[in-house]
Amino acid sequence: MLPLPIAAFLTAPAEWAIVGACLGLATAVFLFIFYIQPDASDLAPHRTKLDQLLERRDTIYDNLRDLKFENRAGKYSEGDYETMKVTLENEAALVLAEIEQVTESQIRRPRPSARPAGADPASATGAATTGGRSVR
Repeated sequence: MLPLPIAAFLTAPAEWAIVGACLGLATAVFLFIFYIQPDASDLAPHRTKLDQLLERRDTIYDNLRDLKFENRAGKYSEGDYETMKVTLENEAALVLAEIEQVTESQIRRPRPSARPAGADPASATGAATTGGRSVR
């Protein structure tokens, strides 16, 4: 038999609905945490701007190589070949310029220092120094 305060609480249908909603929510949370697996795309590392540019550069180079091969096979007229080649070369130049900008911005970015400037590296490791040599 239930204690009197709990029995009095569970006499109305609205209270049963609240208890049922709480149990349903608890069950849903339990299932979500332990049984639902994340998508592979959620676990894949996100590509950086540099990765995207390098992939685009490689694609353009592949397209240029294929274009030269197809031109030698006689698939394109000389005028069409030159037009497509110039277009791909210009696109490659733009991508290379963007790659240069991205790599320069990464090089110029200041990196946080783990120790203050001018600190002795031996004192940071706890080793005593004598005449420029570590004593252990």
